[in-house]
Amino acid sequence: MSKPRVYITREIPSVGLELIKKYFEVEVWPEYWAPPREILLEKVKNIDGLVSLLTDKIDAELLDKAKNLKIISQYAVGYDNIDLSYATKKGVYVTNTPGVLTDSTADLTFALILAITRRIVEADKFVRDGSWERSRTGWHPLMLLGMELKGKTLGIIGMGRIGRAVAQRALGFEMNILYYDVNKLPPEEEKRLNAQYASLEELLEKSDVVSIHTDLNKSTYHLINEERLKRMKKTAYIINVARGPIIDTQALVKALKEGWIAGAGLDVFESEPLPSNHELTKLNNVVIVPHIGSATHEARNGMAMKVATNLIEFLNGRVPPDLVNKEVVNVRKPGFY
Repeated sequence: MSKPRVYITREIPSVGLELIKKYFEVEVWPEYWAPPREILLEKVKNIDGLVSLLTDKIDAELLDKAKNLKIISQYAVGYDNIDLSYATKKGVYVTNTPGVLTDSTADLTFALILAITRRIVEADKFVRDGSWERSRTGWHPLMLLGMELKGKTLGIIGMGRIGRAVAQRALGFEMNILYYDVNKLPPEEEKRLNAQYASLEELLEKSDVVSIHTDLNKSTYHLINEERLKRMKKTAYIINVARGPIIDTQALVKALKEGWIAGAGLDVFESEPLPSNHELTKLNNVVIVPHIGSATHEARNGMAMKVATNLIEFLNGRVPPDLVNKEVVNVRKPGFY
C-alpha cells in the first residue's frame, strides 16, 4: 500500500519533518515565502494531507480543489485562515499546535512590555546614531525616562493559556492584574494569579499596560478601535502578540501620534509583512517585531512534533490529539483509507 501524500507549505524544523517523512510521501514548498495562491491550488489536487501555516488561505475554493484531502495539520495555534465549518462539512480534520508555544509567547509579551515602558529600542538608537555622544553627558536626570512596572495595573484581554502565563509573569513584577474574557476564571485560579475580572471598558480605563491574548473572530475584529483607545490612560501602553486585526491599525497610529496613549508593543499586524515605509515604522513610541511570538527553538520544535503527531495518529485511525473541529468525527472516521 502506498504512503499517503502530504504537502507542507513551508520548511518546518527537522525534528517533525523527518518523522513525517517516515510515514508519508512528502513534498515541501522550498522557498522562504508562502506558495503563491495558484501554486497552492494546484498542489492540493492530489494530496491526502496538508501542513499549513497561518499565511495560507484555506477556503472553500481550495477545499473543493482538494478532492482527496482528509486532514489539515496546521503549524500554529490559531486557525482563522481556515474555513473551519466548510472543512467540517467536507469531512476534513483540522488540527493545531496548542500549549507548546505558551511560554515563548508570554516571554515575548513581557519583552515588549519592558522594551516599550523602558524605551529600550529608543535608547539603543540613541547610542548607535551618536545622539548620546553629541549630548556631551554620560547621564542626565531627564534622559529617556520610562515607567516602572511595580504597583502598576496590567489588563489582560483573553485569559487562555497565554494570558494566564503572562499573568503569572506579572506576579514577579508585583503588578495588579485585571482581565477580560468571555469566560471567567474559577475563583481558585483568580486567587492564584491575583487576577480580578473586569469589563472591557473598565479594564481599558484602569490599566497602565493592556495586553491582548484573545482569538481573532468576528466579535474581536477591530475590538480595539478609536473609541476604546480613547478610553485608555494617556500614560498607558498597549501590547499585541495575538492577531493584528484585533486592533484597528489606523486608529492606533492616530492614538500614538496624538498622544491618546503613551506607546505600543506589536508582534502582529493587519497586513504581514509590514511594509518598511508604514506609518508605524516612523514612530518612536512603538516597538515592532516581525511575528516572533513562538520564535524559540523549544517552541518551534514542539510545534513541529505536534504537527507530525496529529498526522500519524490520524494515519493510525485515531482522533488526533489536537483536533479543532471535533464535530468532524460525526462526518467521517479518522484515517486515510
